[in-house]
Amino acid sequence: MDRKKVCKKSSAKKKMMSIELKREIIEKHEQGVLVVDLSRQYGRRTSMICSVLKRKESIKSVTPAKGLTIISKLRTTLHENMEKLLMVWVTEKQLQGDTLM
Repeated sequence: MDRKKVCKKSSAKKKMMSIELKREIIEKHEQGVLVVDLSRQYGRRTSMICSVLKRKESIKSVTPAKGLTIISKLRTTLHENMEKLLMVWVTEKQLQGDTLM
């Protein structure tokens, strides 16, 4: 068997979940939907669904910066403030006609 084919088969692509999707999963679970059913419905492993449910309080409390839909790691308040300030700076630069590339 070709080595490249073996490597491609064994490496699974990581699917990121948006904060909205995580909140939807939490809401459905709170309404009584089983983890197994959520796993099938969203095409995710039960372990991923359980991880989302384990962190539900922090997921519910996080407020992503404008334009941000996926949060790979839950951020501290410092990170949130930094992201908001960065977005303000980028917007100001764009309004001044500067390019940021």
